[in-house]
Amino acid sequence: MGPVELLHMSVFSQSFSPCGRFLAAGNNYGEIAVFSLSAALSPDATAANQKPVLTFTAHEGPVFSLLSTDVHLLSAGNGEISAWSWNELTKKNVKPLWTKRPNYKSSLEIPEINSMIINPRDNSLVVGGGDNNIHIMDLEHGVFKNILQGHSDYIHCVSVRDREAEILSGGEDGAVRMWGDDLVLVLFQSCARPQFGKWISCLTTDSDWMLCGGGPSLSLWHLRSLSPTSIFPLSGCQRQAAFYQDKILAVGEGAFVSHCLLGGEVKAQIPCTPQSLNTLQLNTNSTEHRVLTVGGSSDHIDVFTNLSYRAFSLSF
Repeated sequence: MGPVELLHMSVFSQSFSPCGRFLAAGNNYGEIAVFSLSAALSPDATAANQKPVLTFTAHEGPVFSLLSTDVHLLSAGNGEISAWSWNELTKKNVKPLWTKRPNYKSSLEIPEINSMIINPRDNSLVVGGGDNNIHIMDLEHGVFKNILQGHSDYIHCVSVRDREAEILSGGEDGAVRMWGDDLVLVLFQSCARPQFGKWISCLTTDSDWMLCGGGPSLSLWHLRSLSPTSIFPLSGCQRQAAFYQDKILAVGEGAFVSHCLLGGEVKAQIPCTPQSLNTLQLNTNSTEHRVLTVGGSSDHIDVFTNLSYRAFSLSF
């Protein structure tokens, strides 16, 4: 890849291998790069260890979402999902195990897939994207078994509540929908920022708590009372957030990772290499390689061995 392509590269997605020793990252050119964290974190690591051990083209369009199961890496591009064996990828074999398309209304329709998550209760894959619907795939049999309809515009993000196995989704229409026994629509009067729009680009849950934001301010909601308990005074639009111990980590517009307290205070903003951030991942699969990685409008992925500062960067 030439210098012009590298200059215009954006990293949209990341996923750690089940063993926690590898990181996969997807970019706007349809490529997936696999990095060896064990090599990059070793005491005698060189610049070469911060480059991918494998780079391959997975989709024609951007790789907006990556997700790992116990054995597979799932990648989503425009209108399709592919599965790759982690075991084969570490041997540098890049043939997909399968590629599936959700049941779209028209064969001419190629909506992007923006978000995927696994529902552990029934081992299904929950997929949200540009056709305004949520598609649910039975991973054991490899078939799409259900469609959830209700959003009036495309879906940016999906999440699953662990205990209840309830699906939540956020979209361009400004709604967060909870797909349980009853459909609940959460509106954002108290968090609204009309100058940015009403779209919801980031959504995550932890038991009875939900984080969401985008055009509206990032906010913490209690799902039993369906009310916001904290609204975070972050200036830009947030694209991904995560609960971590007693903190909230968030990334979006701006070259920093925001550390927020549950009460609503922004405790710190840690500088990053990309000027705008799309993706944040915590490696919980390996205690030896426990890192935070963030990517965005750059060919660099910043690695934090300590959340207080960037240790080094991986690069395509």
